[in-house]
Amino acid sequence: MNIQQSPISAPEAVQTSPQSRKAQRADFQTEDDKDMLRAARDLTKDLGEAKPGIYWPDMLISAGIGYAGIATAIVSANVAVAVFAGVIASLALYRALMFIHELTHIKSDALPGFRLGWNVLVGIPMLTPSFMYEGVHVIHHKRTQYGTIEDPEYLPLALMKPWSLPAFVLVALLAPLALIVRFGILVPLGLIFPPLRNFVWQRFSSLSINPDFRRKPPTDTLASRVRWQEAGASVWAIAVLLSPLVLDWRPLLIALAIFSVTAVLNQLRTLVAHLWENEGDPMTVTAQFLDSVNVPPPGPVAEIWAPVGLRYHALHHLMPSMPYHDLPEAHRRLKRELGDNSTYDGANHAGMFPLVSRIARSTMMR
Repeated sequence: MNIQQSPISAPEAVQTSPQSRKAQRADFQTEDDKDMLRAARDLTKDLGEAKPGIYWPDMLISAGIGYAGIATAIVSANVAVAVFAGVIASLALYRALMFIHELTHIKSDALPGFRLGWNVLVGIPMLTPSFMYEGVHVIHHKRTQYGTIEDPEYLPLALMKPWSLPAFVLVALLAPLALIVRFGILVPLGLIFPPLRNFVWQRFSSLSINPDFRRKPPTDTLASRVRWQEAGASVWAIAVLLSPLVLDWRPLLIALAIFSVTAVLNQLRTLVAHLWENEGDPMTVTAQFLDSVNVPPPGPVAEIWAPVGLRYHALHHLMPSMPYHDLPEAHRRLKRELGDNSTYDGANHAGMFPLVSRIARSTMMR
């Protein structure tokens, strides 16, 4: 296929009707843009090594700023200072939390101790240990399961009712409370009532958005990780529940508010990570790429709401194992080689608001 004449160019992807887009996507069910896939492979052969000197400082500084922001918001008597510190804390902890995405893709021996360090410093304190993503997110990248009913991270949001979008975002406000209940109450009860334990594992043990997804029991090394991570998160959640007896309610409420902002920001990022236009059919790699979203520079704001490489989410679907710090260079090479109006350019978008508007307009047509 000639890349410059691919079925969906960047301008067409925005201007065509939902019916036309569906017809264009159907072309990709049987044909991939082999030139683009070959370029992605050949142009990035020297990239792909996860660098501890980037991962560790980025994660540690982000977590440190986040926890310092929470402390400042709690102890400050000045409302403006407390609010500012809370916003900074939400953004910093959001960046620290997004390393969970990297943990699902990097090789186990690439960053010695990083998984343990991240879980102790970020995953367990934020009640989102890495087992909630590991073994789940990889399904989203499987060639025959992306966008289907078996995909835990896919909903055809662009094809749903208009009210579904605000509901999808606002439900994230309850995430911190839900996680406290999950780890602080349901896990201890599950030790007494095995059926409850099984129910919690199947329904509430993955960072998924597909309500029909049911998680299978963990196996091999993941099973041992689940045990210690869940135990640590459970102890921490119980301590959080009991903290008002010692510290009164103010610290807990402030921390919950900060974590709720972080959860909503992540949900907004999830909302625009894909175009959500697939109706459950298996898709080719190219179709999956075009249903995913890059928000590349020059705009700097995307690095805030889509940190740790997530602004290159479509590119990530082409090269899932590429470390986040190499994605900008990989994007520059592919963009330079393939040019404007190529298939690759069809996944590049201007920012969050145009993407939200596009998805919202699509729901209005239902």
